[in-house]
Amino acid sequence: MAVMDWTDALALGVGPMDATHREFVDHLNALDAASDDALLGLLDAFIAHTEAHFAQESLWMRATGFPPVHCHEAEHEGVLGVMREVRGHVAQGKVHVGRVLARELPDWLLHHLATMDGALANFMRTVEYAPAGESAPA
Repeated sequence: MAVMDWTDALALGVGPMDATHREFVDHLNALDAASDDALLGLLDAFIAHTEAHFAQESLWMRATGFPPVHCHEAEHEGVLGVMREVRGHVAQGKVHVGRVLARELPDWLLHHLATMDGALANFMRTVEYAPAGESAPA
């Protein structure tokens, strides 16, 4: 059983953002289902994905002049800090800490999508900003 299922209800209507969030959920599920031996490698891949994910959102926030950019970026840094700390524990053989992360992040993601990322997606539509590969909203 997956720790989190992606549904259309989670989509924010910005194609590249939604695709990255789906990938985030896929990483969460892979981490939760991983064997002890595979956990560290999957956690490293998840951290790398999350760094790129958050960097992309920062670019969008700065390109659009999104007012609460600093608050949003601070939350991203906090999550990455936790992920990196958990990685240290997993590297020391404390794999259960990685499993706790996989079970706790879905609640964070749901809240983050409903608040910060939802606000960013709405702002991007308001200013008619189209990420690369998308058309500006009509």
